[in-house]
Amino acid sequence: MSFNSQHLDTFARDGCAVVENFLSISEVHDLRERIHELLTEFEPTEHPTVTFPTSPNSQVISDQYFFDSSIKASYFLEQHAVHEGKLTVDPSKAVNKIGHGIHIVEPLFKELTHSDRVKHIARMLGFQDPRVLQSMVICKQPGIGGAVPMHQDSTFLFTDPPSACGFWIALEDCTLDNGCLHFVPGSHRTNPITRRMVRSSTGTAETEFIDIEPVFSLYPLTGELEHKEKQDTRSVQVKAGSLVLIHGQVLHMSSHNHSPKSRWIYTFHIVEGLHGYDQRNWLQMPNNAPLTTL
Repeated sequence: MSFNSQHLDTFARDGCAVVENFLSISEVHDLRERIHELLTEFEPTEHPTVTFPTSPNSQVISDQYFFDSSIKASYFLEQHAVHEGKLTVDPSKAVNKIGHGIHIVEPLFKELTHSDRVKHIARMLGFQDPRVLQSMVICKQPGIGGAVPMHQDSTFLFTDPPSACGFWIALEDCTLDNGCLHFVPGSHRTNPITRRMVRSSTGTAETEFIDIEPVFSLYPLTGELEHKEKQDTRSVQVKAGSLVLIHGQVLHMSSHNHSPKSRWIYTFHIVEGLHGYDQRNWLQMPNNAPLTTL
């Protein structure tokens, strides 16, 4: 199914929109086959044992391997798959995600990311010079796939003004049992970006959160609404092949995977290239190269 005006209206209203059958069955199969290969190729002795923090109080990253991942397929592990620096599960079942340059180094994912259907969505959203960044395969492993706390993507991928938009593509059925997405409808219009995760000012391989003046995104041009004291979440249960479009300002999260099934997805983000993307953002291209053009 193609992204249409109804999807756009839903996205503008809720900050999240689902496009069913965005990928064909064969496309899902081919992408899953490549992920199987990547997981099989993972050799723990050739990579540092870097876990990806998912608890609300541990989202600050301190590792050069993380900073160097912008153009690579780097492996990050589930927190519950590592004990005292050693894996407690099979290596292929230990990987939380592979990123953050999948759209650069993996041909199948590159083709999908730069496809006409993705460019069509970017145009409908009003992007003039869309740039791609932070692409990754997220595995949400059976039983140990960690919860991701409520957050806004523009906190981590900041432009001035904010413009981040996430493309979240299900490669398996995503359910309440295996950790589907949840979001707060309309929160992109009531909750401005008030902080950023940036590279540490000390020059070390660390990140930190800094407070900023509240700012709203320009995508879409919906304007500020009166803040609600209580905001209810909505689950996003989708079939494999579905696209979930996520506004960079909308509050969203995913729960722990307690089920015996994985929850594989491919995700990447776009930002407006005409907006300022400064050197304090954690993700930087090598040698001050520009972000990838969509």
